[in-house]
Amino acid sequence: MTMSGLLGALFLLIVQGSLAQHVRVEPEVVSFPGQTVTLRCQFPNPGDTQLTQVSWIFERTDTERTNIAVFHPNFGVNYPTTSPVSGRVTFVSNPPTLDNPSIQIKDVKMTDEGRYICEYATYPSGNEQGVSSLVMLAKPKNTATTVTVSAGKTPVIVARCESSNGRPAATITWSTALNGNVSTPKKTDNPDNTVSIQSVYMLAPQPEDNGKDISCIVSHRTMAQPETFPMKLVVEYPPVVQIKGYNNNWYRGQTSAHLTCHADGNPVPTTVTWKTLSGHMPETVQVRENRLAVQQVDDTINTTFICEVKNSLGYGRDQVTVVVREQAPPNSNAGVIVGVIFACLLAILLLGGLAYCLVSHNRRQQHGYRGTGKPSGTPYDSFTRLFGSAKSSKNGTGNNGNNNTPIYRGEVVLNEKTANQGMHPGGVALLETTHTHTAEDILLSREMDEVERKKFDELEEEDERYDHFSGGGPILQLRPHDDDIDDDMESQRDGSVISRTAVYV
Repeated sequence: MTMSGLLGALFLLIVQGSLAQHVRVEPEVVSFPGQTVTLRCQFPNPGDTQLTQVSWIFERTDTERTNIAVFHPNFGVNYPTTSPVSGRVTFVSNPPTLDNPSIQIKDVKMTDEGRYICEYATYPSGNEQGVSSLVMLAKPKNTATTVTVSAGKTPVIVARCESSNGRPAATITWSTALNGNVSTPKKTDNPDNTVSIQSVYMLAPQPEDNGKDISCIVSHRTMAQPETFPMKLVVEYPPVVQIKGYNNNWYRGQTSAHLTCHADGNPVPTTVTWKTLSGHMPETVQVRENRLAVQQVDDTINTTFICEVKNSLGYGRDQVTVVVREQAPPNSNAGVIVGVIFACLLAILLLGGLAYCLVSHNRRQQHGYRGTGKPSGTPYDSFTRLFGSAKSSKNGTGNNGNNNTPIYRGEVVLNEKTANQGMHPGGVALLETTHTHTAEDILLSREMDEVERKKFDELEEEDERYDHFSGGGPILQLRPHDDDIDDDMESQRDGSVISRTAVYV
């Protein structure tokens, strides 16, 4: 096709569209069965165009066209009797006019759905028309049911879902955890122009599928919300039997032993029968429906018990062989043993923690007693506690202002009693020494070396000799007083004098 041909075709389409716009109609009209529907038509602003006649044509299919209403200003109204809406169609205006030739159809049916053409006969342009589509809606009737099936390996229909007599056709979906298949929906056109849709769910049913959930969901244009049908599958199967109650520990003389026959089946089992493999039921056994009670276990219970259960599809059975023991099994002391082990471990942990605390505390106490194991700057080491400071100045004073530091390091104070009585006859003030640790305390620490032990032994011997001293004061050694006190005595700032060689305690 050449460019000129394309332009010519486009021009014709534009002309036809502009002419078609002269007839104004509603593109689509929706209605339900039994209602009255109005189909509107107008030819606004005809101008120089002369309107001569208007006709309504019903077009059910592309090949089926029927006149249903005609109006001519001179010849009046005509409703063909052969139309499918004869007797139910009328013009809205009475009498009608070419300006407003709208029609009404009463008691519409599903078969009335189709295309309705409003056509004007004009001069000089010829016939002009507008098309309205009547869409009939019908709310479907929805149902869903399960199908009772027997357990097997072949896929069968286990549930059906149907949406009947709807317009347009409904949509069906399934919701389930089952591992089945959905068949292709089956569509059926009904004589009244409605549509029915049917969908089925297929599955190879097993006993465990009985009672499983499955839902059918129907959606349709006429419903605001989809309609859901929850269901449960029905799968029939013969009884599945299991005997419970025997734990391989029945012993001779045991009482109140029992067996229970559990059966699961669909339909529900109706008959329960107890048997023995030997055919003889022991006298000490009582049977009540699915329960077999043994009043007292003896050697006759050494047999095989059988339970048979029946329903309409068949029967199932289970058996258990009882072996009677000579005596009751010993009680397990596993719990007691575990408890004892746990208690022992806890005691060990507590003792270990206590020992660690004692050792740590003892080491902290020994920090001030070791002489050789501490740094040189550590005060109050054991050597200093026993013999005082070894340092002395040139003027003859040491730690205490002189070079005769007391053996037992402590605080030297005036004896209140001596202060009241005056000076010692020898000119020496009697002093009373207080100390925090005795030799006995240090020996008890068990941390002194052998040299220190010997020194303390000598001190203890001297203490014993001084204990027998008959003098009235605590002086261990006194020099005779003479005029030259500088050889032995030393003046103090408080006016008293102290012997350089005497030991004060």
